Amino acid sequence: MEHSDVERAGTGGQKTGQPVGDRLTFLRSDFIVLFFAAVIYLGCIVSPPSLMDDSDAVLAQIGRTMLQTGDWVIARLDGVPYLEKPPMGCWLMAVSYRIFGVHDWAARLPLALAAILLAWATCRYGRWAFSARAGFYAGLVMATCIGLFLFTRIQIPDALLTLSICLSFWGFQRALEPEEPHPRFWSVVLAASMGIGLLLKGLIAAVFPVGGILVYLVATRQLFSRKVWQKLHVFTGALILLAIAAPWHVLATLRMPPYFVFTMHAGPGQYHGFFWFYFMNEHVLRFLNLRYPRDYDTVPRLYFWLFHLLWLFPWSVYFPAIAKLSFKPVDRAGRTRLLALCWTGFILIFFTFSTTQEYYSMPCYPALALLLGSAIAGEGKWIKRGTRVLTVITGCAAIAAIAILFLSRGYSAPGDISSALSRNPKAYKLSLGHMEDLTLASFAYLRLPLAMAALALVIGCLGTFKANMRRATLAAAIMMALFFHAARVAMVAFDPYLSSRPLAEALLKSPDGTLIVDRHYYFFSSIFFYTNRSALLLNGRFMNLEYGSYAPGAPNVFINDAQFHDLWLRPERYYIVANESAMPRLEGLVGGQELSLITESGGKVLLTNHALTPPTQQAAFHARFLSQAAPSAPD
Repeated sequence: MEHSDVERAGTGGQKTGQPVGDRLTFLRSDFIVLFFAAVIYLGCIVSPPSLMDDSDAVLAQIGRTMLQTGDWVIARLDGVPYLEKPPMGCWLMAVSYRIFGVHDWAARLPLALAAILLAWATCRYGRWAFSARAGFYAGLVMATCIGLFLFTRIQIPDALLTLSICLSFWGFQRALEPEEPHPRFWSVVLAASMGIGLLLKGLIAAVFPVGGILVYLVATRQLFSRKVWQKLHVFTGALILLAIAAPWHVLATLRMPPYFVFTMHAGPGQYHGFFWFYFMNEHVLRFLNLRYPRDYDTVPRLYFWLFHLLWLFPWSVYFPAIAKLSFKPVDRAGRTRLLALCWTGFILIFFTFSTTQEYYSMPCYPALALLLGSAIAGEGKWIKRGTRVLTVITGCAAIAAIAILFLSRGYSAPGDISSALSRNPKAYKLSLGHMEDLTLASFAYLRLPLAMAALALVIGCLGTFKANMRRATLAAAIMMALFFHAARVAMVAFDPYLSSRPLAEALLKSPDGTLIVDRHYYFFSSIFFYTNRSALLLNGRFMNLEYGSYAPGAPNVFINDAQFHDLWLRPERYYIVANESAMPRLEGLVGGQELSLITESGGKVLLTNHALTPPTQQAAFHARFLSQAAPSAPD
């Protein structure tokens, strides 16, 4: 029998109290997992880096708007109804603002705490299911894997959703466990977790647990067992779920009529109320890839599956060992492994037939962490082979990092990093797509984080070389903690490129005036957060704001080129934020002499219609753009 099964005596599933030695072991395991999770996730909420343009600052500003207006039902961007997502993630940010004040780190705090709780819950789940060691490894996997860190750099609620789904599956399993002293309590946990999940990300919060559970019940031939359904208290659970999730859905539907439209047709200029957009467009049509507007990309299916080798790194080197585990539901460990397999399989197959983003599969990370924790605790030859592979990978990566440091030594770092980056827009559908923008010259701005990353990789290489399992796992965890902080420092260098905060700070120091944002709200969303002001959107009625803009009573914040021309030539002061690439178009609309520079940063500019800087600086600014736009002389 496996080591992890042998060790199961004395774990959290016992009815009686544990010996003092076992309790100390459990506390030590909890502390180590919580320590690594806190060092990573609380340590990385500090600013800079600033909130990024796009969803990061968008959701942070929605939370602030809810707090300021008192409208906790309908999310709004620049006053326009934003109906795409449930509100709980923004509610939590609003509560954080109320307690700590409106800061970017306060916006990040709920997600950081969710990641820490997720690692701890995975640790406790693994301890209950397998052993103290397996739970410890499962929690460490969850706390230090790349995917969870990467996809919590923006304020999307998927880590919160993953926590709710993890608790749903654990509640289900404990409700059915023969030795469980409080099965009814855990059936309540199952229902409440799904209800909270519905307020975080929509129907998938119920679809994933229900789907995985049904597959598991079919696999264990319990689908038609009356005893199973009695233990789950389905009717009571449904009432609990509705009590949590229904009020917001009902209020939002009543606030944004018409109430019940089921058409499968979506198109420009159409408005069918909240119910249709949220349930039909955001769930049904999005699953079928027919949603309008189609403001999202989809990752190729093969990449979607293979990327899990990266998202679970460094622990994915132990994936082959999972195949050696027993999935027979003859004991608690076997039942947990089988449930984790059904849990993972259902989610991955679900998205194989739908639109996919890399982070969509985050809800299966705890299941994979449980399987990895069980495999690592059992040790064996595949674990030893995985550790050797990890040593080689980290060693090669360390050599590469040191080589880049050496090769970039002759480059200077003037201005900000945007001047040294290439542009690869087609790659930006991937979370790491901006990695393709890096050039050798850009590493002159990244010497400190690159040195930190190289040190982390050296620690990982040396710490896993011919090491026992506990030393190897701790070395890998230390490596990842330092590597993630290196990534945070690198994000500071990218700050002018990924955020518009420098433009916002310049705007706050400038005389009062009306702000205009070129194109879409998302492109400069951090401007709205750091200035806390509204703006007119030049040709910005598309993507996420298009549908809400047609709602009755929605503010008319959208202007076209002709309106911009008329406003810009008035005596009142106006400001516009735009990408540098938009300068020729803006000059064509109002004339270059009417565009006065306030500041520029990260390839973006803040302009006004009445000069605040000396004419010589303005002339140099326009001359630079004229030289960039001029055609090259023939050879």
